[in-house]
Amino acid sequence: MADVNKLAFSIVKFLKDQTTQESLSEDAIESLEVAIQCLESAYSIDTQDESHIAKYQVQRNLLDIFNSQISSEPESDFSTLSLHEPTPEEKEKAEKLKNEGNNFMKEEKFSDALECYSQAVKLDNKNSVYYCNRAAAYSKLNKHVQAIEDCERALNIDPQYSKAYGRMGIAYTALTDHESARECYRKALELDPTNQSYQNNLEIAEQKLKEAAMQAQSMMQNPNMQQMMANFMSSMSGGGATPEGGPPGGMNNILEIGQQLAQQMEQTNPELVTQLRTQFGRGGPPNSEGGDPSQQNGDQSQPPK
Repeated sequence: MADVNKLAFSIVKFLKDQTTQESLSEDAIESLEVAIQCLESAYSIDTQDESHIAKYQVQRNLLDIFNSQISSEPESDFSTLSLHEPTPEEKEKAEKLKNEGNNFMKEEKFSDALECYSQAVKLDNKNSVYYCNRAAAYSKLNKHVQAIEDCERALNIDPQYSKAYGRMGIAYTALTDHESARECYRKALELDPTNQSYQNNLEIAEQKLKEAAMQAQSMMQNPNMQQMMANFMSSMSGGGATPEGGPPGGMNNILEIGQQLAQQMEQTNPELVTQLRTQFGRGGPPNSEGGDPSQQNGDQSQPPK
């Protein structure tokens, strides 16, 4: 009850602040004052009482909390931290929407499935399954960043949800972030040690990382790459050739050699370049061929619940 009283206390403070607004009519202010009296009476709170202030007052005002929440959550979602408890009727309707979404997934109508899961989330945003299933739909639509975000929401609700880790691994693989994928599959296996799909995907992620390391080593042994690196380091130290009249190690010279390095890496190992971009901010066009990320990663995980 303490959290509810904190909320009621914040609402009363907000309404009292509103009564000072010059834009409100006298009738509106009078209505607010009546509402304040009703809330104070219903919740036995007094915003002027020092003991109540110490017990119920929060650091931020209600309007700031509301605005920060609106800006941080997708418009189609309610926060998983919402105080709203779904009614039995809402839970029942949400479950029906989830089942409809599962049927759409089987029929490969992924956009329709996504809409069903989103509607289920609106009705019951405390159910981790709805977020995890929506993550599967996002992955099928090649929206892997959104899939990761939904998996994270599911895990905020249920930290022991192995399937959320598994699906997050699939999304990271589609983004060629094999290191993050490996960590997700490791956590999924910790929670579900007998799941062969997670074991297979973990082995694939580890193999991808080994291949990337070997390719990077091979690339650095390339004479052309070694020469460009030597030129780059020389320019950084001021010893490289520069245009006539230009300062040693000038920025233009450094940028030119840097561009040559990037071009050489792109030609030699485009997959490694994509992975590096991903590591530094999920860059590059993920899964450009539009294929099924679960097939690319050897996924054999269970369909949505």
